[in-house]
Amino acid sequence: MALIARRMRHLGTENAFRLGDDIQRCLDRGMDVIRFNLGAPDFRSAPHLNRVASDALDAGRSGYCDPAGILPFRQAIADHVRRTRGIDPGPERVVVTPGAKPPIGYTLQTYVNEGDEVVYPSPGFPIYESWVRFVGAVPVPLHLSDERDFAFNADDLAALVTERTRLIILCSPSNPTGGVLTRGELAGIAELIRERCRPDVRIYSDEIYEQILFDGLTHESIASHPGMEERTVIASGHSKGFAMTGWRLGWAVLPTVEEAAIFKRININIMSCVPPFLQEAGAAAYEDPASAPEVRRMVGEFEERRNWIVPALNAVPGMTCRTPKGAFYVFPDVSAMCAGLGVYEAHAALPEAARQRATPAGMLQMFLLYRYGVATMDRASFGRIGAEGQDFLRLSIANSMDDIRRGVARIAEAATDAPGFAEFCREEAAKGDEGLFP
Repeated sequence: MALIARRMRHLGTENAFRLGDDIQRCLDRGMDVIRFNLGAPDFRSAPHLNRVASDALDAGRSGYCDPAGILPFRQAIADHVRRTRGIDPGPERVVVTPGAKPPIGYTLQTYVNEGDEVVYPSPGFPIYESWVRFVGAVPVPLHLSDERDFAFNADDLAALVTERTRLIILCSPSNPTGGVLTRGELAGIAELIRERCRPDVRIYSDEIYEQILFDGLTHESIASHPGMEERTVIASGHSKGFAMTGWRLGWAVLPTVEEAAIFKRININIMSCVPPFLQEAGAAAYEDPASAPEVRRMVGEFEERRNWIVPALNAVPGMTCRTPKGAFYVFPDVSAMCAGLGVYEAHAALPEAARQRATPAGMLQMFLLYRYGVATMDRASFGRIGAEGQDFLRLSIANSMDDIRRGVARIAEAATDAPGFAEFCREEAAKGDEGLFP
């Protein structure tokens, strides 16, 4: 009998964290690494929110609390959703979670049986594909194109929806592309769902980047469209918009009180409750007038960085980069760079097993890290199924302008270093199973 359960073979990961081991090896060699890999704002949580949590701790509010979340925080979330989405769920349909990741797994466990089909964006947050496979469902990736700014419409979704569809995952603004679905696109998608899907089909709307939009855009949610509130799980949190990644404050708004009770029960089984003193700060983030200027300042800096890095990347030989409309990532096409450096030939020369594991963009990713000290993420880190031949890198602009400028300069130097890439591949091949592409 095997020690590890079979289901664990299907549980993927988030490579932005896994890359940390490679980054540490580079640091141990004395390298200076510019980290474009993690989606974590390079801002501190606001002082007025820190004080709320500190005062709550000093007052002794550090014990267990309602597993669904303390009522003031759930009310603040419900009020925020009413103001921004035009629906009024009330606190009884809100469940607080440790960050915005748990609702993904909760949703797959709650609604999806083995053999059900789940439609999700690709490239997209990698945990979607991981959880779909883990619960034994059928992954149905909706492939996004840079030629359409990584958006999609009802016709694209219609080609994938069948009678076995059980869950449709949306993410706007998007990780990793920064793509944003317009109100018109969402209206068409909502109409398709009303016409083609059974009432028990659920939409998981990942809106964690709801506050990070550029060019004067405002957030749009599918839950705002007719007939969608009663079908949609809205998920968001404080990590991105309030720069509170380590606080682990996330939440979900469920279609019904009964469905919220299931999420609460899962909380009880896994983590009991989110610490109440953190939740008090979470409520203040929505209610204190001091929060809005902090968010605007951060988003304004992200937009300035985007406005600099997109033309800078487009000037790098072999890179083509679209202008994202939200989030804090750029997602350039590096296929021409791979061709110029000889990456495709090197990939084709790998042993069969290694070739199946590695991708050309992944080999470029490792070259940039180990030779030039620039940590990026390859396309396969955001959904592998059907992604063959798509060579992109994700760069997080949640970095200082100084680091962004230095990182792009290093990438530009690497883009013309075909001899260096060839030498890098020879060195890794000589390591055998200890190399990066065994």
